[in-house]
Amino acid sequence: MALSEIVKAYDVRGLVDGQLTEEVVRALGAAFADEVGTDAPIAIGHDMRPSSPALAAAAADGAMARGADVVSLGLCSTDGSYFASGSLDAPAMMFTASHNPAAYNGIKFSRAGARGVSLDTGLAAIRDRAQHYLDHGIPEASRRGSRSERDILADYAAHLRSLVDLSRIRPLKVVVDAANGMGGLTVPAVLGDAAGLGALPIEVVPMYFELDGTFPNHEANPLDPKNLVDLQAAVLEHGADLGLAFDGDADRCFVIDERGGAVSPSAVAAIVAEREIARVRAEGEEDVVVIHNLITSRVVPEVVAAAGATPVRTRVGHSLIKDRMAETGAVFGGEHSAHYYFRDFWSADNGMLAAMHVLATLGAHAEPMSELAARYSPYAASGEINSTVADVPAAYTRIVEAFAGRGDVDELDGLTITAPDGAWWFSVRPSNTEPLLRLNAEAETEADMVAIRDEVLALIRA
Repeated sequence: MALSEIVKAYDVRGLVDGQLTEEVVRALGAAFADEVGTDAPIAIGHDMRPSSPALAAAAADGAMARGADVVSLGLCSTDGSYFASGSLDAPAMMFTASHNPAAYNGIKFSRAGARGVSLDTGLAAIRDRAQHYLDHGIPEASRRGSRSERDILADYAAHLRSLVDLSRIRPLKVVVDAANGMGGLTVPAVLGDAAGLGALPIEVVPMYFELDGTFPNHEANPLDPKNLVDLQAAVLEHGADLGLAFDGDADRCFVIDERGGAVSPSAVAAIVAEREIARVRAEGEEDVVVIHNLITSRVVPEVVAAAGATPVRTRVGHSLIKDRMAETGAVFGGEHSAHYYFRDFWSADNGMLAAMHVLATLGAHAEPMSELAARYSPYAASGEINSTVADVPAAYTRIVEAFAGRGDVDELDGLTITAPDGAWWFSVRPSNTEPLLRLNAEAETEADMVAIRDEVLALIRA
């Protein structure tokens, strides 16, 4: 098998058995051990998918064959694996396919300190070495590594509680849809008392907290509006202050207001950015930086600048954001896809931590979530719209020609065109893995956004 089929830009993702077999994973575990060395143990965690425990064990076997010691984390969220990597200063492997259906699984790699691994920073070398091991076998090191177990949940929960104090907020009722994913493990520990921490003034109404990697209720992908329907109804039914929806590995969190409306991830990013900027400026930090990718709402850099910090615009991509966080010393980073990155969490992303910031803000004010979100959502946005395109360069040419002289062109990541007066902008980016173009448009009014969206879509699909 050619590993290039499953090794993506930032992780490994493939069909269980057909692509991601124990043999393949054993080779990847061995190759990862070679890449990161054996000075520190490798932490290996997994989600609740039926295939995950066996795949994690196979990876551990491969790593130990190459002389690495392994710390098995057992069930954990992806941000739990980042916590282990950061707190233990150890490389990590996390077995999850995030929001993908049950037939899939995958691996997210971290170097020590929760630093990301992409094709440009080691994943290509891991892929090529693993391919060699698949073809020729894994040579045993002179010393086989050992294996130990470690439960990190309580320490993880305590660490998050230390970063955001929720003990003095007004009482809140929160419906949480874990989608049968890892949020069913982490939410009771962080927002409840399952990890032995003190009770918070938060009443959690649980939805689908049973860990079940077959996803019997709905896909664990809150980016798709159909997977929010149950949560929206439950928020209204229970008269809750807000709802939270986690994806399968619980590293992304989406927010629903008390009326059942979806809160834009950009609004969440702006809320969190403002809090983090205020915190570090109060501690005496002057040159504060916040990262945002190029398709977050314009409100994010505006809020950052108004709070006295510097917004830094980046390309889209998990490892790219982490790299820019490290380069700039940014206190926070936000993506349109509801990935939120925190300097105090080893610059890794953590949906639970973002949710806690939202709860802290809401709990400190009397206004409802819908009014709070509206203050950070002044523009009309299209959301991301995907189109299958046979000839991407030709589509680009049509767009550039149609908008010649009508806006400023930026090619940082795909194609972004912005009106001279800033009244609208749109971004068109090609997919890394599929013949797709992704459109995001935003404008000061709904009518202008619809007009720009429809004009660009017509050009893309011509």
